[in-house]
Amino acid sequence: MKKLDNFSSCLDVLRRADFEFAEENEIYRTGIIWQFNLTLELAWKALQEILKLHGAAGAETGSPREILQLGYKLGFLNDSAVWLLMLKKRNVSVHLYNEDDIDEMILLVRDSFIPAFSALEKTLREKLAEVRADWE
Repeated sequence: MKKLDNFSSCLDVLRRADFEFAEENEIYRTGIIWQFNLTLELAWKALQEILKLHGAAGAETGSPREILQLGYKLGFLNDSAVWLLMLKKRNVSVHLYNEDDIDEMILLVRDSFIPAFSALEKTLREKLAEVRADWE
């Protein structure tokens, strides 16, 4: 599935980020934040596709927030607070000018967001396998 593969590829790039190097390099820090934004965009779109395959009512249309809430309600996501924080941070990430805010964002990406993305990736692969098994 293309959307899930795109999400996984983008997440792999984010996982390989050198967070120690980011402490000293402003452009690298910006790159991590940009990669987080892209990964989040691809994550909710992959979630939406798998929800549709599972016949989830409401998955056809919806904002990222609505899709994430539906995913949580149906057990595809296990920590709604982290995902809602991701949406909030994505929305303000283009306006990060203060070094302390950027530091906080980098730490959130490393310590909270990458683990949440990884858990979603695993769940989506399992849910896709379920659908494929039903088709056979």
